[in-house]
Amino acid sequence: MTKRFPPPPLQDAPLAGARPSIDARTLLALRKSANKLVLCDPGPTESEIDELLIVAARVPDHRKLGPWRFVVLEGDARKTFGVSLGQILRARGSAQAQIEEAEKSMIRAPVVVAVISSPVDDGRTPVWEQELSAGAVCYNLLLAANASGWAGVWLTEWMAYDAEAGALLGLRGGERVAGFVHLGTARASTPERVRAAVPERTARWTAP
Repeated sequence: MTKRFPPPPLQDAPLAGARPSIDARTLLALRKSANKLVLCDPGPTESEIDELLIVAARVPDHRKLGPWRFVVLEGDARKTFGVSLGQILRARGSAQAQIEEAEKSMIRAPVVVAVISSPVDDGRTPVWEQELSAGAVCYNLLLAANASGWAGVWLTEWMAYDAEAGALLGLRGGERVAGFVHLGTARASTPERVRAAVPERTARWTAP
């Protein structure tokens, strides 16, 4: 039984093509990631995380491959994972400040969800499209969390691109970290930032 969202529709159930909502439009118009340094308890519980992930997974997915998966870091596992990251850097002779930052990286928020891009080699669906689907999952997870009252931020940082860090997460061949989505409660507001000038990046095609 879901608590914050309607239950998922049954397979083949007819769904409306549009759902006008002033609340949804306001959420999208004012959406902003939280600063990673202002996240604190409380975060979503285990059952709430499970519900958020079900909603986050409702993204465009060419050929219904589900080319992504989740690794949830919560409780003491966050600190343990961070210590392991620090050990990786220590073995490489990294500066102590970098090691300490790595050790604390996963305890900045009550919950961290690693969204793993896991493309399926079906010989038909471009990997790029599958990776875009994984990115959509990251963003949808942020929206679902925001709509439920939690703040969040989608980060990558060095550990998202590091083979040894990937091994800690159990990455398999062809998999990559699409992002670490940090979720919690914002103890302070963050100011609006400069946004890209959309008109300068918009063109309307005309026949040559």
